[in-house]
This record gives sequence, C-alpha cells and structure tokens, in this order.
Amino acid sequence: MTSEAYIFDSIRSPRGKRKNGSLNEVTPTDLLSKLMISLSDRHNLDTSLIDDVVIGCVMPVGDQGANIGKTAAQYAGWDTDVPGMQINRFCGSGLEAINIAAMKIKSGWENLIVSGGVESMSRVPMGADGGSMVFEPKVSLETNYVPQGIGADLIATIDKFSRSDLDAFALESHKRALEAQHNNKFNSIIPIYDQNGLLILDKDEHIRQETSMNELSKLIPSFEFIGNMGYDDVAKEKYPNVEKINHVHTAGNSSGIVDGAALTLIGSKKIGDELGLKPRAAIRSIATCSTDPTIMLTGPAPATKKVLKRAKMKISDIDLIEVNEAFAAVVLRFMKEMNIDNTDSLNVNGGSIAMGHPLGATGSMLMGTLLDELEYRDLSVGLVTLCVAGGMGIATIIERV
Repeated sequence: MTSEAYIFDSIRSPRGKRKNGSLNEVTPTDLLSKLMISLSDRHNLDTSLIDDVVIGCVMPVGDQGANIGKTAAQYAGWDTDVPGMQINRFCGSGLEAINIAAMKIKSGWENLIVSGGVESMSRVPMGADGGSMVFEPKVSLETNYVPQGIGADLIATIDKFSRSDLDAFALESHKRALEAQHNNKFNSIIPIYDQNGLLILDKDEHIRQETSMNELSKLIPSFEFIGNMGYDDVAKEKYPNVEKINHVHTAGNSSGIVDGAALTLIGSKKIGDELGLKPRAAIRSIATCSTDPTIMLTGPAPATKKVLKRAKMKISDIDLIEVNEAFAAVVLRFMKEMNIDNTDSLNVNGGSIAMGHPLGATGSMLMGTLLDELEYRDLSVGLVTLCVAGGMGIATIIERV
C-alpha cells in the first residue's frame, strides 16, 4: 500500500540574530507555536485530523527539551488528539522531519503530517546537550572527532580552496540574499508578533546590508586557535598526506548563528481532496548517507547521488538546488563532486552564510525557499541537501504538481 506524499505548504519564521537579535526573547516553544497557529489558520485546518507532528531540534534541552513538537502543538491550542515528537539528525533534522513525514504518508498508514524544525541558538547554545562524541575523551579519540570548523578547513586544504575562493562565494551569498529580500522573494516567511500584536520581526536580520571582499578579508580565521590545541593533529593523523591545515574559514564565510523555526505540511491526495488542500509539490525521493566523520562535512554529494539514483534521475534533471551553506567549502566541494561548474541554479537566493543556519529548522526552511523559487520561475524539479555532523548527508527531491 503506497501513496504519493504531497507538500501542501511550507512556512518559516524570519531568522533572528543571536546577539541582540529580535527573536532572543521569544522562546522556541512560543516561536514554533506561532507558526502552527498560522499554518492551521491559513488552511482552516481541523487539527484533530493531523496524524503527527515531527519536529527537528539539534539541542533538545532547556527551553527546547521535553519533546518540543508535542509541547508546541498543545501550546498552539491544537486538538488534544494531535501527537508529536522531536527528532535529531543534527543539521539535517529539519529535512529529516520532512522525510519521515513523507515515509509515513507513503506507507498509507497516515494522511496528514506537520513536519519542520526549530532552534533558538541565542537561548540554547551549540553544545548545550553535551554528548560523548565531544565530551568523553575515549569516545572522541576512538572516533577521531574534530570540531566542524576543522573539518571545513580540512576540505578547503585538500581541495585547494583559497581564502579568496571562500570569501567570493560568501559575498555572492550575501548579494543574492539581499536582492531576494528587496524583491520580496521569501514568500514562505511568516511575520512574528508579540502577545499584544506588535511586530517583532518580519525579515531575516542576519544579512549584511553592505559587505565587500575587502571587508571579508579583514576577518580572522575562526578555527585556527582550536586547531592549535590539538585538533589539527587529530585530523592530520587521519589524513597523513596533509602537512598543514590552512585555516581559511571565518565568521564571514561560515553560516551565521541565528534563531528560527519552520513547518512543512505534508499529506496524501485523499486528505487533500477532503480538506481542499492544493498540492504544491510531490516528494519524489529521499536519502541519507554517512561518510568519514573526521572531515565530517562531505555528505551532500554522496547523498545527492543516492537520491538521484532512487529517483532514476541525473543532476541535469534538477532545475534548482539548495545546498546548505554550513561553510563555503562545503558547497564548493559539492559542486566539484557533482561536476557543477556554476551557481546559476544553485542557492539562487543566497543561503545560510548570508541568512544564518538555525540548526534544526534549516532543512525545512530550505524546502520552503526552494518551493517558492520553483513556483516563481515556473520550474519543476528541485533538490535540497545538507551536510550533517558525524559525517552524514541528507537529500530530498521534490517535483511541482
């Protein structure tokens, strides 16, 4: 018993800066529930018909702990029949939530799923959840763990990406994001208001309004210090042909630390017909993979190759691509492996370097951005892919219907 999994809607909050950002005082439960209320209001949903809520969150502790998927649904006033869960595939969590929803729908056992993600990085910082990979020395040593920034610099070193290469990519990300914002291209954004109806934030606030190669070149490398603490040696032990790691990633060519949330409504044709929901796209293929956990961030290309094979497609069949800009070298490595020689169809409205990467929400945000742009350009097939900590990768192909 199989059923098509359709995307009926995909919405997100604006991204708020970590430092003195507009969303700093909005709890993640409140932020997520505001989107839930907006989603159900937009479609006049009888929420008792929602079979599950699947929410990605990478630091599920503190304000984000205790199953924020279920908590936010209750706080939003949704029917008590609505269950919910929180999942964690690191930076791929928001897209994994969508993929889990798609699998549930395609099984035929469930008909309507709300998926997405949330991360309040100003309130629950990276590393807040601990974990043996980072904090238990025998596990770290056995798994050759290094922080992600070291992995990014290792990619740049091995692939001979210069600081100028990375800064040029970052500059283009900012230019594209700023142009898209000025042209009101981010249709999936839902403005966030406080309890008194006053506007808190209605646009991404991490985008640099003015920057240049000269300004980017002044930023100091972000990961040289921790590399000199011993992590460079761990990486070089795994990659003995590397004599020296070039530390070329900075705050300017790495993803921004921000707050944000996103939701994607997925269901069957049957429920769509019953509720008058118009499908915007069908989920054609999904995939996850794992690669070397030390270099860590090379998962997008193998995940893409896997998802293309399952869909019986080639990369040339994809009209638009969204690759998460965790670090500039991640996207350049993806392009190199996939033989993509320009960015005409890739991250056309900028990416996480410009707008920020709210870990658990980003995958769902990218889905909304992709779907909006496919519709704007009247194109058909799109791909979302992200690198994931631990050496993993994740990818999803959608097709407009």
